[in-house]
Amino acid sequence: MTNPIFISGISTDVGKTVVSAILAEALEAHYWKPVQAGDLENSDSIKVQSYCSAKVMILPEQFQLSQPLSPHAAAEIDQIQIGLTDFQIPIVPGNFVIEGAGGLMVPLHSDGLLVIDFIQENKWPVVLVSRHYLGSINHTLLSVEVMKKRQIPIVGIIFVGDENQASESIIAKQTGVPIWGRIPLTSEINSSFVHEQAEIWKQNPHLKSFLNQPV
Repeated sequence: MTNPIFISGISTDVGKTVVSAILAEALEAHYWKPVQAGDLENSDSIKVQSYCSAKVMILPEQFQLSQPLSPHAAAEIDQIQIGLTDFQIPIVPGNFVIEGAGGLMVPLHSDGLLVIDFIQENKWPVVLVSRHYLGSINHTLLSVEVMKKRQIPIVGIIFVGDENQASESIIAKQTGVPIWGRIPLTSEINSSFVHEQAEIWKQNPHLKSFLNQPV
């Protein structure tokens, strides 16, 4: 049986890929990034593979887009169709970490298909990655609000970087979403850092509780 978890971020460059790698390593999971736009020679899948041990199975992206643009624009340039019925969801045993492209409202197709539509269609529980910057409270609250309106289960928020109690406390109060913890900044993201953090996250009570829920 598959135990999936979708990793989304409040914006781009907040640390989704590092969080995905750490959780995949901690869970000894399959990892899948369905859509990669640009940077194909050093894609997120390639990065996660370099960070993780052989216990993590990297699945190939379904859509590899040549341009580092919003997926809807990159797909149009490459003349690739991305619709809900075009996705082929891998069936894998055990834990399954899926990484999104950008934030929840990123368009996958010019007809209006969004990443959040893809999540909702598959009923995946979401871990939201947040990072402190001016405007991040707004981005976090908006992300949670839109998922709640669509009845998407938000199992937790993970912060990347140093603690900001003023921001984190208001986010926890306003959303009611469990704060799973944080992943520190590092001078270099490498396998040693990911493995060290994965050992810590194996003991995380929120992650353990999620894994113990019925699939």
